[in-house]
Amino acid sequence: MGMQKEASSRKLLWVAGTGWMFDAMDVGMLSFIIAALSVEWNLTAQEMGWIGSIQSIGMAVGALVFGLMADRIGRKNVFIITLLLFSIGSGISAFATSLAFFLVLRFLIGMGLGGELPVASTLVSESVPAEKRGSIVVLLESFWAVGWLIAAVISYFIIPKFGWSVALLISAAPALYALYLRIGLPDSPRFEAVSHREKVSLAQSLASLWSNEYRRQTLMLWIVWFCVVFSYYGMFLWLPSVMVMKGFSLIKSFGYVLIMTLAQLPGYFTAAFFIEKFGRKFVLTVYLIGTAVSAYLFGNADTTTMLITSGILLSFFNLGAWGGLYAYTPEQYPTIIRGTGAGMAASFGRIGGVLGPLLVGYWVTQKVPIGTIFTIFCISVLVGAFAVLILGKETKNKELV
Repeated sequence: MGMQKEASSRKLLWVAGTGWMFDAMDVGMLSFIIAALSVEWNLTAQEMGWIGSIQSIGMAVGALVFGLMADRIGRKNVFIITLLLFSIGSGISAFATSLAFFLVLRFLIGMGLGGELPVASTLVSESVPAEKRGSIVVLLESFWAVGWLIAAVISYFIIPKFGWSVALLISAAPALYALYLRIGLPDSPRFEAVSHREKVSLAQSLASLWSNEYRRQTLMLWIVWFCVVFSYYGMFLWLPSVMVMKGFSLIKSFGYVLIMTLAQLPGYFTAAFFIEKFGRKFVLTVYLIGTAVSAYLFGNADTTTMLITSGILLSFFNLGAWGGLYAYTPEQYPTIIRGTGAGMAASFGRIGGVLGPLLVGYWVTQKVPIGTIFTIFCISVLVGAFAVLILGKETKNKELV
């Protein structure tokens, strides 16, 4: 029986993880596509900022809508719908000839992405044993780094030679994979158990998040999600472009970002190890403080060595923190409102993902130094770390209800 459970946990991790990998591939390529489009379509810094931000607006809407749907029609169904939505959107966007059409498609792609991520982590955390839950959800997150690596490789070799349209067509592959998923993926046993009982209404779900019982967790999650997403999208979507501003060529910048992206994997694996050893609060707090310090050093780096070293540390700590956040979020709520709670926190966080790239575009236009911009992100991440430290409750080994 134990062996069977182990095998199904592994299969679930692989199935959900591959979905995440394709998501990350899409988001990862976007930063390189923005840099390529700015040359081809002659975009201003603010228009470049809008491409990143419109996707985040879609992610906010998707996390909210699909998080609520996951508590109604099941985690598996929503997982497949969102995967199809973003794959098909991605394929069509390869043929975009104007910024307006490209932005509409990025919104739809964002909806799929934003809905899938919290739903997939909820599905996995409800389906694995308590003592392994944290590390398995962090390992699920590590597929994000693999997707970014594939994105960086495609962008490095494909975009300069064949153009951004070909890169987008490659990222549309998951649509076929989504159909295969429908056959082999069971829904969450926890969801199956409550789905036969009375489900709470939409209004009750939303009200429960701010009831006396869950108010503290909800406040903490919303602050952390906002601060982390704001800084992540502000920094990472602009990485190749910041490199160009610091005087590196486009090809060289892609190469440096590829090196920095490699550091994401050890970030995840160390977080997966520490999360079961020292707990969720430890991992989130330590990795967020590490992110803040690295962001400050990256923004103020004045040599190539310093830039790459701080960029590697930024990737390591930031993605380890993301792993901790995705493991910690579903553990804050009971099954009947878990999809809603995780989706709402992610949705509120995505508002930060809208503001981050837009503000960077605005600040760059206003000639604000890169060092100052990254110091703002450093402060934002520290606020998130203190929210976990002060408001967070430890959920290590806690059985989900």
